[in-house]
Amino acid sequence: MKKLNSLKAGQQILFSGIIYTARDQAHKRIVAAIKMGKRLPFALRGAIIYYCGPTRTPQGKIIGSCGPTTSARMDEFTPFLLAQGLSAMIGKGNRSKEVKDAIKKYKRVYFLTYAGCGALLSKYVLQAKTIAYRDLGPEAIVKLKVKDFPLIVAIDAKGRNIYDAH
Repeated sequence: MKKLNSLKAGQQILFSGIIYTARDQAHKRIVAAIKMGKRLPFALRGAIIYYCGPTRTPQGKIIGSCGPTTSARMDEFTPFLLAQGLSAMIGKGNRSKEVKDAIKKYKRVYFLTYAGCGALLSKYVLQAKTIAYRDLGPEAIVKLKVKDFPLIVAIDAKGRNIYDAH
């Protein structure tokens, strides 16, 4: 992936690599684990979290529908995770002022992907493996290997925000 600092708000990219699904409850557990000094299920530094809860995997498929969920639900955890080294997030919708400020401060990136297109997005997933919090069902953390996953830079490392561009 291009260096995060070079990406600009509004830019569209195709990402190939590893992303981790994590929603509200997984975020709560990750933050608690960090604060208690426990080992995390994946290295947070340099990671990309996708706000997604994949549906059950149909027989013969790699993953079920895997569209983005509303990012604002993770806003209470995001500044802390960015400070810990999280590189980027993928979701849908605008972010709070605190998250926007943290993205700019730590020079991270917030991406959007296409909402309502979870079945289509599943076609970009080459591998999917649940790695933590199985008891959360669709909110478990799933490690995804993706190829040409479509992303739009919503907030870039300089704090430019497509939602502020109207």
